[in-house]
Amino acid sequence: MIILRNKKLLEPVCHQLFEFYRSGEEQLLRFTLQFLPELIWCYLAVSASRNVHSSGCIEALLLGVYNLEIVDKQGHSKVLSFTIPSLSKPSVYHEPSSIGSMALTESALSQHGLSKVVYSGPHPQREMLTAQNRFEVLTFLLLCYNATLTYMPSVSLQSLCQICSRISVCGYPRQHVRKYKGVSSRIPVSSGFMVQMLTGIYFAFYNGEWDLAQKALDDIIYRAQLELYPEPLLVANAIKASLPHGPMKSSKEGTRCIQVEITPTSSRISRNAVTSMSIRGHRWKRHGRSKGSRQNRSSSDMESVSCWNLQSRFKYDLSFEKIVFKI
Repeated sequence: MIILRNKKLLEPVCHQLFEFYRSGEEQLLRFTLQFLPELIWCYLAVSASRNVHSSGCIEALLLGVYNLEIVDKQGHSKVLSFTIPSLSKPSVYHEPSSIGSMALTESALSQHGLSKVVYSGPHPQREMLTAQNRFEVLTFLLLCYNATLTYMPSVSLQSLCQICSRISVCGYPRQHVRKYKGVSSRIPVSSGFMVQMLTGIYFAFYNGEWDLAQKALDDIIYRAQLELYPEPLLVANAIKASLPHGPMKSSKEGTRCIQVEITPTSSRISRNAVTSMSIRGHRWKRHGRSKGSRQNRSSSDMESVSCWNLQSRFKYDLSFEKIVFKI
């Protein structure tokens, strides 16, 4: 294996990468993180081969990055949380309704729409990786990698897709279909670890790595079906259903964007929107129009009757004169 043959070269590289990460410089942090998918694959491949001693420097680097990320600058345990969005507040996806009847509901929602949900942390410090805590550490490291996906080069995204595919199919019949050589043992994975893999793959779809991301997505679905993991299956099928029919035509340079159909803002809502007042006014107008039409129809009928009477009277007078003249 490459790791065993180049162990002397690997140790100083891992040491230097850890020094870069410990410096705290943003550019050096991102430089180290771009190698994280490959480092995780090397560690899992060596662990699957039961030769744990040959991965000591990689394990030390992963543990060092993990222990630095779980604490803030003051040394306190870091807790990652997010705020549940409220439909009563505007966002890039929607504009809250401006109809007056919804004001009370929006006010009530805005008061209860600021609750925070913790999704990661606090995490305990680890001195070594074991079978029990291995994927807890690796899942958190992938979470840190996904947080900086916009800064990762295309080479790192390609490595992520290839490694996710290899981890998913190693030791299974699909490995022969993919023609992956080297590791033939099954690599255990957790449900949360696969979800983090899918997060990075979804980003790679829209950033110039369509083919590799498509292959990795299919392999993760294949592995999730074998493991009967509901969370990765749900996320993977949702990603697959949301993808366009063909690859993106944009070039690989620069980041891509996902088109979102934004609802019109309140100022763009048509002034002819149907409301209770407009319906009531429309009814009064229709009622008045029908009443006026009945009056016009009755007056026209009276005029037609009077004209008919005059014509018949004129004919009667003419006939009477003719009779008198004959006599």
